[in-house]
Amino acid sequence: MRAVLDLFQAIADPSRRQILMLLTKEKLSINTLARNFDLSRPAVSKHIKVLYDAGLILITDRGRERYCELKPDGFDGINEWLNFFNKFWRNKLQNLENLLNHHKNESN
Repeated sequence: MRAVLDLFQAIADPSRRQILMLLTKEKLSINTLARNFDLSRPAVSKHIKVLYDAGLILITDRGRERYCELKPDGFDGINEWLNFFNKFWRNKLQNLENLLNHHKNESN
């Protein structure tokens, strides 16, 4: 459960969510990412570290540049958590529908 909390904490910050959205288009260097924000480069680097530590992105060195990209399975924990609650609520609604149909049939 701790890993899922870390994932949600990682995506809780709007700047980190924006970094993730930028990375949906292509791999980007940390310098390129930093140019998209009114933050210092060290502040952007800290956000990138949080995303990396949460397992959401990969960082590769290419010459002097460090490039970030989305990690293919990085969002699996979030998906599993959301799928659990989707199934939970579908079951609750199905049970409610069954109960209402049962009462409707009894009253006829």
